[in-house]
Amino acid sequence: MITIKRDFEALESRRMEAAILFGKGKSQSDVSNVLEVSRQTSSRWYHSWEEEGKKGLKAAGRAGRKPKLTEKEMKRAEAALLKGPEAFGYTTQLWTLDRISNVIETVCHVKYHRGHVWKLLGSLGWSCQRPIKQAREKDKKAVQHWLKYDWLNIKKKPKK
Repeated sequence: MITIKRDFEALESRRMEAAILFGKGKSQSDVSNVLEVSRQTSSRWYHSWEEEGKKGLKAAGRAGRKPKLTEKEMKRAEAALLKGPEAFGYTTQLWTLDRISNVIETVCHVKYHRGHVWKLLGSLGWSCQRPIKQAREKDKKAVQHWLKYDWLNIKKKPKK
């Protein structure tokens, strides 16, 4: 997944330039032409500048909703996941999105929809892994013996 990061400093710098232009008596139209922004944007900036000065055009901070988990909680959740599913009472070593969601809720007391858990795993650098379809208790010697002797007796032979 590709995330596009906005340059908040450059955006704020452009708004500060607008404040300087407004201070010099430039019109909203002039500002929109000089800074190559829409007239609606220059109008919004002008009203903010008029009410609060440059402070009204300062950056608001990050865009979007703040994450539910802090960095510390994310590390705690990852440490829990590294213990494996069996540490949380699951019978297999397979992590599913539902299981991970339940563990995060148990460890951090924050509920995530399983669809969003996928994004969290990506931010941790985890990826989808398919389990090897082989029994853990497989005895290679016994399998070889069965193939060599038992299978030959069971296998259908061509009619003579």
